[in-house]
Amino acid sequence: MNEVLLRSLTPSVLGILVRRGADFAAAEDAVQDALVEAVRVWSADPPRDPKGWLVTVAWRRFLDATRADAARRRREDRIDEEPAPGPAPSVDDTLQLYFLCAHPSLTPSSAVALTLRAVGGLTTRQIAQAYLVPEATMAQRISRAKRTVSGVRFDQPGDVATVLRVLYLVFNEGYSGDVDLAAEAIRLTRQLAAAIDHPEVAGLLALMLLHHARRAARTAPDGSLVPLAEQDRGRWDTESIAEGVEILQAALARDRLGEFQAQAAIAALHADARTAQETDWVQIVEWYDELARLTDSPVVRLNRAVAVGEADGPRAGLAALAALDDTLPRHTAVAAYLHERDGDLTTAAQLYTEAAQKAPNLAERDHLTRQAARLNALGGR
Repeated sequence: MNEVLLRSLTPSVLGILVRRGADFAAAEDAVQDALVEAVRVWSADPPRDPKGWLVTVAWRRFLDATRADAARRRREDRIDEEPAPGPAPSVDDTLQLYFLCAHPSLTPSSAVALTLRAVGGLTTRQIAQAYLVPEATMAQRISRAKRTVSGVRFDQPGDVATVLRVLYLVFNEGYSGDVDLAAEAIRLTRQLAAAIDHPEVAGLLALMLLHHARRAARTAPDGSLVPLAEQDRGRWDTESIAEGVEILQAALARDRLGEFQAQAAIAALHADARTAQETDWVQIVEWYDELARLTDSPVVRLNRAVAVGEADGPRAGLAALAALDDTLPRHTAVAAYLHERDGDLTTAAQLYTEAAQKAPNLAERDHLTRQAARLNALGGR
């Protein structure tokens, strides 16, 4: 069973059902039922037209559910006869669905969560990790969002800012998580940049390209993480870096700074350094100051502490870190790194071990465990 194929077809099938009159929540349920059925039968009897098969089965499930629900029986007057099986139109509705999920009846956070779940294909656990909330809390938020939009006609799509937030989170999950969605997020952001002349759209596209350019160097052949300072910069995609920098410079020239442009500027400074030692950390701290002003994000301030430690020394970084909540994700890992830079290997090893226990994924946990083991070995000499 090709799960990647199923995931790639989901937005288009969902879009077809919505255009035919299905409300979003019911359409999503019908598509999920069709996917389950595909997993069950395709391995033994794969269809010649997978998309048409999914549309037909999903539409039948939607009709069955509609007819079974007495409260929605009045919809049946508007339901056309079931379309005959056959090739489905080749239309990419994914970006439109992102806008539809960002509906005015939803709060921005609920709209993002619903889109990540329904269109992005992320699990509730992955979305909860992105939002730094318990999985149960996120499950309730998504359920409320579905109830809110159930039966709503999507004639008032949401705003660009919410769509950008969704694309950003999808890219981050694809870049570092369990599901590879980074390339799809870049594709959709390119579409959005072509359709909307907005400096933050350009900033997000530049940010994605600059981060994606380093992807090949982020992991070793055994799958282990390679820190930025240790990456083989010869493996970075110079064409993507050049494109990202060009897009960013054009956006910054419009003097309408936003958080994605600021993040892209930080990524560009890393990409511009021929070696880790040549990184302009002073300028990176200045950009983090701008980013903190724009977002007031504790995660931004955590990353700023690392930059301060590089620009002004590890003790300055530890002083900046001390002002932050120590329950922040990756706070312990940052403390470990700064203590190691300060020469306190015993404390650093202990903190790396603690950070490994809190790591959000296996690759990061293994990396932190190796860091602790390395320092413990040095201390035993």
